[in-house]
Amino acid sequence: MGSGAIRRRLAPVLAVLTASGLLTVAAPGDAHAAAPCPGRKVRTLSFSTGSVVVHKRGGYVCAVTLARKPGTARTMSVSVRARGGRPVVDEGRYKYHAGPVTVHAGRRCVWVKGRVGGGSVSSGWILC
Repeated sequence: MGSGAIRRRLAPVLAVLTASGLLTVAAPGDAHAAAPCPGRKVRTLSFSTGSVVVHKRGGYVCAVTLARKPGTARTMSVSVRARGGRPVVDEGRYKYHAGPVTVHAGRRCVWVKGRVGGGSVSSGWILC
């Protein structure tokens, strides 16, 4: 078998190995490393068992609740409500975060809530 045949057979294998290596390098090692919401961070609401991070982009507000000690599945929730609208809620048993949830607020105030286990936070009307 000539060297050209060997190269042709190894090319797909090398392509797969290279692609998998690039994906490993590009993937974040920590759930907190990647920002799950688009836009700029406008508020962080901290509480005893976690925090709620609020982002804004255009007329949209996005929030995610992050556990202070990730890795153990527990009840978590995040909620965003634009004034005059209904809240958008994500609630369940998660290890790292609840959400993200997004609402179109335009120029209206929003009310953000978050909970991790027994700790919680409620913002009141913000971003008015």
